[in-house]
Amino acid sequence: MQRAAATLLLAAFPVLCSAATGADAPSKKSEEKTKRSIADKRERASRPPAPAKDGEAEARLIEIYKLAGQAKGREALAKAERLVGDHPNFQLAQLVYGDLLAAQARPLRTLGDVPDGPAKAGAGMLEDLRQESLLRLKALRERPAAGTIPSQFLALSPRNKHAIAVDASRARLYLFENTATGLKLLADYYISIGKSGIEKSVEGDSRTPLGVYFVTSNLDPKSLKDFYGAGALPINYPNALDLKRGKTGSGIWLHGTPPTQFARAPLASDGCVVLANPDLERIIRTVEVRTTPVVIAQRLNWVAPHRIKADGKAFEDALHTWQKARSGRDLAALTSLYTSDFNSHGKTLTEWTAVLRADLEKTAGRPMQLKDLSYLRWTDSNDTMVVTFGEVLNGSRTGPTKRQYWVRQGSQWKIFFEGVIG
Repeated sequence: MQRAAATLLLAAFPVLCSAATGADAPSKKSEEKTKRSIADKRERASRPPAPAKDGEAEARLIEIYKLAGQAKGREALAKAERLVGDHPNFQLAQLVYGDLLAAQARPLRTLGDVPDGPAKAGAGMLEDLRQESLLRLKALRERPAAGTIPSQFLALSPRNKHAIAVDASRARLYLFENTATGLKLLADYYISIGKSGIEKSVEGDSRTPLGVYFVTSNLDPKSLKDFYGAGALPINYPNALDLKRGKTGSGIWLHGTPPTQFARAPLASDGCVVLANPDLERIIRTVEVRTTPVVIAQRLNWVAPHRIKADGKAFEDALHTWQKARSGRDLAALTSLYTSDFNSHGKTLTEWTAVLRADLEKTAGRPMQLKDLSYLRWTDSNDTMVVTFGEVLNGSRTGPTKRQYWVRQGSQWKIFFEGVIG
């Protein structure tokens, strides 16, 4: 009973441990019914999974936990039976359903209370499912405060219609809409990350990268193996900061699950972020390629929007100084805002200075505006800004879209990467 309590499943399983006494004590008739239910469950497991709305299966699972915790075991069992009937590939739901069936005949010892022989043979899978259950509940219990947003989203332009943030510690992805009044949380989903955890640094390390990224494309599921499920959204790992730090690897995607799995274990991928197919399909339908930022953090820091604006003030001053220098003809003032180890696709600061000189001569001092400006902050051992804007000269309607990476050196912000992205 104490082991069941340790699962923290809304007190569901401690209640179930004692539910087999008194009026609910097992009988021969109930045991026969249990056997028939198990046979039915096996038959349903062979069916293809039913179409699902994003987040629907998880919400039903949580409702089952709550009912069990309220000692409504029979109602929980009926809902669990329907859930696994609709989603026979939802392995965690199958595990909970099995426990609810077993609780009719005997007290439960733990989540996934299967006989010792099968438990030993499937110890790894059982532990994965227990961790998945705990993480789903942890994220739903530790909801971000209303009106707060991840601290990385300092400023998003109207072109950034949506944004994504991943909290690895909670195995959770949060989907936002960028509205006229700020970021609005649309939905959040359970995810899996790399087998070896986070902080990817080298090719093949099976870790998920941390940082600020952008969705670069939307891969047609017809071109992918079944392993990737409903599709894939690649992100731009390694970004300029990753490259500066010597990180290697590629092919980091947000993608779905194979047909036999509704969800994967918390640590299961080769570095990608993996979602249930209905959840991924919602994201694919929602977000835009190239303009959707994806923040992946060990733990998200949720703050009030007014605090974010205050945090960004010092950087805005530095960006305005750059804009003023770029609009003038003072090359020395402009290059002073770049780091000595600046690198843009192999061009050193010396080589980039020649590019800047040519740009200043070409624009002949015409003022330059920053259109659709966005900047996101990434803080670890350094304080970094990822800045995207359209560079539009006065008198022009359009211009190149550029991305800069700034780093804070003491009290000053300086650029260590700059390049045209569109």
